[in-house]
Amino acid sequence: MAGNYRTNEVGAPSPTDTHSLTVGPNGPILLQDHQLIETMAHFNRERVPERQPHAKGAGAFGRFEVTNDVSAYTKAKVFAPGTKTEVFVRLAGNAGERGSADTLRDTRGFSVKFYTTDGNFDIVGNNVPMFFLRDPIKFPNLIRAAKRRADNNIHDHNMTWDFWTLSPESAHLVTLVMGDRGIPKTLRHMNGYGLHTFSWINADGEIFWVKYHFKTDQGIECLTQAEADRLAGVDPDCNQRDLFDAIERGDFPSWSLKVQIMPFEEAKTYRLNPFDVTKVWPHNDYPLIDVGTMTLDRHVRDHHTDVEQAAFDPGALVPGTGLSPDKLLLGRSFAYADAQRARIGINHKQIPVNAPKVEVRSYAKDGAMRVLPVSDPVYVPNSAGGPVADPARASEIVWHTDGDFVRTAYTLRRDDDDWSQAGDLVRRVMDEPQRKRLVSNIIDHMCDGSGVKEPVLSRVFEYWRNIDPDIGAQVEQEFRARTGS
Repeated sequence: MAGNYRTNEVGAPSPTDTHSLTVGPNGPILLQDHQLIETMAHFNRERVPERQPHAKGAGAFGRFEVTNDVSAYTKAKVFAPGTKTEVFVRLAGNAGERGSADTLRDTRGFSVKFYTTDGNFDIVGNNVPMFFLRDPIKFPNLIRAAKRRADNNIHDHNMTWDFWTLSPESAHLVTLVMGDRGIPKTLRHMNGYGLHTFSWINADGEIFWVKYHFKTDQGIECLTQAEADRLAGVDPDCNQRDLFDAIERGDFPSWSLKVQIMPFEEAKTYRLNPFDVTKVWPHNDYPLIDVGTMTLDRHVRDHHTDVEQAAFDPGALVPGTGLSPDKLLLGRSFAYADAQRARIGINHKQIPVNAPKVEVRSYAKDGAMRVLPVSDPVYVPNSAGGPVADPARASEIVWHTDGDFVRTAYTLRRDDDDWSQAGDLVRRVMDEPQRKRLVSNIIDHMCDGSGVKEPVLSRVFEYWRNIDPDIGAQVEQEFRARTGS
């Protein structure tokens, strides 16, 4: 068919679809069969390494529209009243591999790339408002504890509970994950959160601390463990399928972006450490403020090109936005970008899904997979009129800090501890049926596979007694009744 003939990778017509070049019909294959060699060589290399966390994901393009005026807090153009910005969103599992079921009890990744007029801005978060730990040096071990054993290559929840019970700061999120919200029904029916405390700066130079909340407009819906187990067997890709099908039929999912704002000075004396990512800011103290609406309305071009090669970076900031003293955030601002440099290459920002919509004028040069040309001068400072930095335009957010070099935990404040917010979640947020399901989910998780064993087992009971004495007693009683121990 004219205009629809197959080509090789350089665009020349392909000599075959089905047969290798051989010496006679029955002879050996010839090395000079370029079509065969190119086909096999590409096949051998067509997988990029999967991400460590968030390996299995789905994604879509869409738009973000500002519907409220938050210019009192930030001068970021992306949040200026009425602004519309193209976005790409990747929604993913956490500990599971690319072939895992969508219905595992776990957190979910929720990452948003805004293609702003000042460059790309990434919010790299989860579907939960807090995290398991607060120091980045423990992060690789958190993921390893949830992955496979080295000896038999099998997931082992004894490892997971071993790590959690030796890391009491995990209690708040573990309680949430073991409860009803541990398994979202679909990717559309879950919230997204920036997790960390970030910073905003307004046109007058005032700094504010900010937390991002993407509230699903579809409503929160979750699966029971029994429903999740069934779907894992009959449709393990149900979440990916649901997102694709919803967009395909024009049922575009949307989220309302809201923020909590804390004045800069208040953070110094607030009763909780506002930069501790294992805790949340009480909404009574810092209520949600509307910002805008994000809608996903366009499929990816293909899964590998956009979803697998998408690269998010908490350090991808635009003027008016910034980081904070949150230790985990500062660690992630290095680790995420470095993971993509290792996984898909130093020039991954030139891949279309990662490329900004504005012109890039940097002195980055060469490296594997560089496709955009550079021109002299390729160094700075120079006398040839090359681009120069503009600190006023960049508008980095900085603040005063001092102290000795130490390796220590955060300084505790009046209400800082690892158990209170987890206990409040159990006693004040969950009703009695939810608490019963919480205990059941904990027991199911502890008994999965080869089960939790001593000395970890005793620490699990103590862990839940620290969160809530009644829940701890029920966990121990029901575990022993089920296992006969």
